[in-house]
Amino acid sequence: MFKEVTAALGSNDRIEAFASSDLFEKMFHEGMDLVSETAAYLDGEGRAESRTLDRSAALSYASESMRLTTRLMQASSWLLVQRAVREGEMTPAQARDPKYRLGARKVCSAQSEPAEGLPARLLVLLERSARIYDRVDRLDVSMYQADPEEEAPNPVNAQLERLQASLAAGFGG
Repeated sequence: MFKEVTAALGSNDRIEAFASSDLFEKMFHEGMDLVSETAAYLDGEGRAESRTLDRSAALSYASESMRLTTRLMQASSWLLVQRAVREGEMTPAQARDPKYRLGARKVCSAQSEPAEGLPARLLVLLERSARIYDRVDRLDVSMYQADPEEEAPNPVNAQLERLQASLAAGFGG
């Protein structure tokens, strides 16, 4: 519905219309609630559960929890930029800067099946984070007319890839 309503608007108008919409408000709260819920899980119950996993599942847990936090970091950062537009702290033109665009698509959109034996709660959080990341990705492409294959350079991506490689090497992968 948002797409149809904003189709006739200019790009900056679409950005402002989304930032002031009920859809944005709902998505913003959903994203921030998921960030809080995930942080509480990973710092508490998830940490305890990860200690009971076998070597292979522990490696998968480390990799998947990194993917989970990366998705949420990217989505929440993007949502915070939209909120800054809504609050007048940033113009739509400033929000277009590549450094504010959604990133880490290779890490966040990987289509691998998590290893067996992972905690059920982690799997649920992975699924929910994938859904919100995908929604933000579609909005980012639609609003900013980006080519998702032409990802803006993001220094976090290189660090994440090195960390994943290091984790795999450390567990004999």
